[in-house]
Amino acid sequence: MTRLRLYTAIYVVLFVSATVQVLVEQAGMAYQTALALILALSFVKAVIVAAYYQHLRWEPRSLTYLMGIGLLAVLALTVAATYSITP
Repeated sequence: MTRLRLYTAIYVVLFVSATVQVLVEQAGMAYQTALALILALSFVKAVIVAAYYQHLRWEPRSLTYLMGIGLLAVLALTVAATYSITP
């Protein structure tokens, strides 16, 4: 029962975060500000998914660090790709 509550809470956090991302996109704020907010929210969502849905929270720390390095590489490539198509 505890896992069900945990996963439900995580689902709600991910849903709210995705909704905030859409609202940020449609808010009409400056491109750089919107990009920073969306990247930050995406990073938080990726960490939550990796930690709980991929069970890294209960794995040895070395495996968690290895996945973290991969996550940072993906984030760096995303930022580089984003700046290469700046209007």
